[in-house]
Parts: sequence; C-alpha cells; structure tokens
Amino acid sequence: MRTSPSLLSLTIDSAVLNLSNIADLSSLPDHIVVDLFLRTLRAGKLNERVLKLFIATGKDEVFSLIRALNIRATVIPVLPTRCSEKF
Repeated sequence: MRTSPSLLSLTIDSAVLNLSNIADLSSLPDHIVVDLFLRTLRAGKLNERVLKLFIATGKDEVFSLIRALNIRATVIPVLPTRCSEKF
C-alpha cells in the first residue's frame, strides 16, 4: 500500500509549479530551499530568473550545489553605443 505524501512535500511541489509567482526564498529554512532547488532541477523549471531567486537566498548549500553542477548564469553581452558625435 502506498503512503500519502506529506504536507511539506505537497507544498514544495506546489512551489515548484509556481516559482514565477515567488519573489523571495530567503526566509525559508536551508533544508527546504535545498529540496526546492533539487525538485526544480528535476522538473526542468530552472531558468535565469529562478536561478537568481535561489542565489539571492544566500544559502551555502545552494551555492555548493550550483558549483558542483557547474550551473552558470548566462551573460548577455552589451554592445557599445554611440555616446557623442566624437566617434
């Protein structure tokens, strides 16, 4: 017989589906942020905005996972613009 999921598990699953509506994760405990990060990866929901959301938490375990998985934020090049008529 299969056991029913815990309330915490259901909450984290719901958070993964609604990460676009979440503005701050820094108030969550470390173990929940790490679990949320791992489930986000498994669900394929990690994008630039979500990565910045996890980085903003300042949690060492999240930084370790990002380094271990070699995840990097994309750098958008800035093209020089013409600032004055001197050029």
